[in-house]
Amino acid sequence: MSSIKKTDHFYLIDGSGYIFRAYYALPPLSRKSDGLPTGAVSGFCSMLFKLLEDARSDDSKNKPTHFAVIFDSARKNFRNEIYSEYKANRTEAPDDLAPQFEYIRKSVEAFNLPSIELLNYEADDLIATYAKKITEAGAKVTVISSDKDLMQLVSNKVRLFDPMKSKVIGEKEVIEKFGVKPDQVIDVQSLAGDSSDNVPGVPGIGVKTASELINKYKTLENLLKRASEIPQNKRRETLLSNKDKAMISKQLVTLKDDVPLKNDAADFIIKDINKDKLYDFLRDMEFNRLLSQAISFYGEPTKKILEIKL
Repeated sequence: MSSIKKTDHFYLIDGSGYIFRAYYALPPLSRKSDGLPTGAVSGFCSMLFKLLEDARSDDSKNKPTHFAVIFDSARKNFRNEIYSEYKANRTEAPDDLAPQFEYIRKSVEAFNLPSIELLNYEADDLIATYAKKITEAGAKVTVISSDKDLMQLVSNKVRLFDPMKSKVIGEKEVIEKFGVKPDQVIDVQSLAGDSSDNVPGVPGIGVKTASELINKYKTLENLLKRASEIPQNKRRETLLSNKDKAMISKQLVTLKDDVPLKNDAADFIIKDINKDKLYDFLRDMEFNRLLSQAISFYGEPTKKILEIKL
């Protein structure tokens, strides 16, 4: 079995996060032959193609050597056992997005990339676990995502990259967002909560106040222990009466980095594209423009000539 080298650079793609961003950012699109909605699939494929194209032409020290796309496995996970209301505010996927999930997973296979998911865990937990294993082996990680929850992973070996904005997120950007360093993001989120995930936090405390408190008291636990010292009456009383909410929130926002992984990160090494498989998929999805781009980039098909329908 291959092992991880210090010169390796892993791209871990937050597939689930990107699906929704692609869906809401792009106009609706459907397959002419049968009306299947394909907008999110098209956006997802374009992102994968661009990442792989850039990787292949990259001659810098940041050139990726390994790729994996990581998905949430189901709506509910272990966090719902901690707090039953976790993400309970989320509605079901839109009717025209739900049928696209299957084709998004097929697109990952078509690009000859590993598609990773694990029941009872979120994509973020798998990313956190892989990032820990990879960096402990001395290699680097770029997480393809703009998800603020993943900012807690940022270090000198881990960075985030938002493919929609072509923006790298390192320690400086995390401090701009949260007012604290990456290793304190969890504590700020525990206080501020997160309405999009139904994480309660402490009522009335936002990110700005939370970062002030954590910068002063260093950790959530120390803050709660010394909450009676806080001079502002309302803030003091709110913290003293909501300690449980803060600690439950910390359990919810902390990414697990010890998930029992089934796939070895060393196996994520970039493989050659199977041109026939990729071109067949793009043709079947009627992504004619992307098919043309792929043929220009990877070359003509090996086994048969494809006709691009205009």
